[in-house]
Amino acid sequence: MFGLSLEHLLVRLVAALFILGPERLPETARWLARTIHKIRGFAAGAQDQLRAELGPELQQLRKPLQELQALRTFDPKTALRGYLLDDVFTELPSGAVTNTAPATQATTIRLPLKPGERPPVDPDAT
Repeated sequence: MFGLSLEHLLVRLVAALFILGPERLPETARWLARTIHKIRGFAAGAQDQLRAELGPELQQLRKPLQELQALRTFDPKTALRGYLLDDVFTELPSGAVTNTAPATQATTIRLPLKPGERPPVDPDAT
């Protein structure tokens, strides 16, 4: 629930046993369970109320939030590669790069120039 490991929970349980004692620990655990159940009920009720009141506007609010979430996974290297190579290559989730160009389109990949090598000249561009 709060990202605690099993060891942390065990240490807290032992500490609660020493602090509260064996006679008050069961009642405290029941109280804590009831409180958590009430909080979850309040949260679910608030969520249902928001859905009922906002209706379709809630979906309109979610789209910009999903776009913001996509920015968290933004990779400038992939975006630049897609822009420069006209989306011929796409990056897979595993990090591998695959060629998505149609089979009829000729794709050439230019390797970096070696020291002292002159860049190719495009007569149409000059």
